[in-house]
Amino acid sequence: MTSFLDIHTTSPEDLRKMIDSARAMKDARNGRPKGALDDDRPLAGHMVALIFEKPSTRTRVSFDVGVRQMGGQTMVLSGKEMQLGHGETIADTARVLSRYVDLIMIRTFEEATLQEMAEYASVPVINGLTNRTHPCQIMADVMTYEEHRGPIAGKKVVWSGDGNNVCASFLHAAGQFGFDLTFTGPPTLDPEAEWINFARSKGVDARIERDPYKAVDGADLVVTDTWVSMHDPESAKERRHNQLRPYQVNEDLMARAKPDALFMHCLPAHRNDEATSAVMDGPHSVIFDEAENRLHAQKAIMRWCLGK
Repeated sequence: MTSFLDIHTTSPEDLRKMIDSARAMKDARNGRPKGALDDDRPLAGHMVALIFEKPSTRTRVSFDVGVRQMGGQTMVLSGKEMQLGHGETIADTARVLSRYVDLIMIRTFEEATLQEMAEYASVPVINGLTNRTHPCQIMADVMTYEEHRGPIAGKKVVWSGDGNNVCASFLHAAGQFGFDLTFTGPPTLDPEAEWINFARSKGVDARIERDPYKAVDGADLVVTDTWVSMHDPESAKERRHNQLRPYQVNEDLMARAKPDALFMHCLPAHRNDEATSAVMDGPHSVIFDEAENRLHAQKAIMRWCLGK
């Protein structure tokens, strides 16, 4: 049994196999109706539980569609329906679900919830997001970069804004895929030192540069994310906006990157906050390819978890 809990806990060889598998499945679907089943149906006869303590658009739809395209079935469960850890323990929930389903994807708040689910489940568990990491998104991002520009190894990636869970998984990917990553943002929102040190331990250049224009100089890829969470109080939102405004990805900032640099945002976006519409809809942007590739990357992850 193999769970996909984080990029830094999965071998580079297996990560590469997943990226290659995702691209092959995407190529095989070219020109086919979106609702069509794959010719290869590795999840036929399999049931997948999709647990959402946090609401979602891309994660829910992409996992649900991916399972169905591969011939499987889904059971979508909300946090309200399950009340994880508030009645029955997470460990007991994991044990019970394992008697019903073949695979569990969970999108939750605390990393501890994910870890306990994986520890006590007897079926593979996939990290659909926690407050600390978001590995499925970054697998899609690596896939997206490589289908546009070739191997990401040795490239310069710049993260501008909040050193959040998506940034954390980008630092994991820097170490595992061999690219450099520069974080630019206010000191109060730096990524965890543990993740920077992980990337450095793998021999890549992981650094912090406070000046966003210096940071993006010569960048191959510029990435940002929303400045606020849906759960942040209004006072926190205003404070975050004040801190992060100098790190908005706009046309002037993108002009400092390489001429063929790409721009990514995992969405949903607050247009003209973390990034301007001119950038999001401009020639550097691949945000909708990135969103589509969540589907293909996650299909590859599910296949890997089930040994398919």
